[in-house]
Amino acid sequence: VWLAISFKPLWVTLAHKGLTKKDLMEKCKIYPSTVSRMTHNQSVSLRVIERICTGLNCRIEHVVEITPDQPEEKQYT
Repeated sequence: VWLAISFKPLWVTLAHKGLTKKDLMEKCKIYPSTVSRMTHNQSVSLRVIERICTGLNCRIEHVVEITPDQPEEKQYT
């Protein structure tokens, strides 16, 4: 089973709080390149996720979720 990282909960959290990605960078002291990685559902360090949770005063499940994913190879049944 493959696992996929999704930052969809973060974007929902930002919307609910009326914040932008720029606000996220300033409030949580993270680089634009890190926000870009999250926008493309690429991995970031736990330290970054910790800063986001602290800066936004939210739980980790409001930032990231890990879901089963299918590998890009063709599946044979």
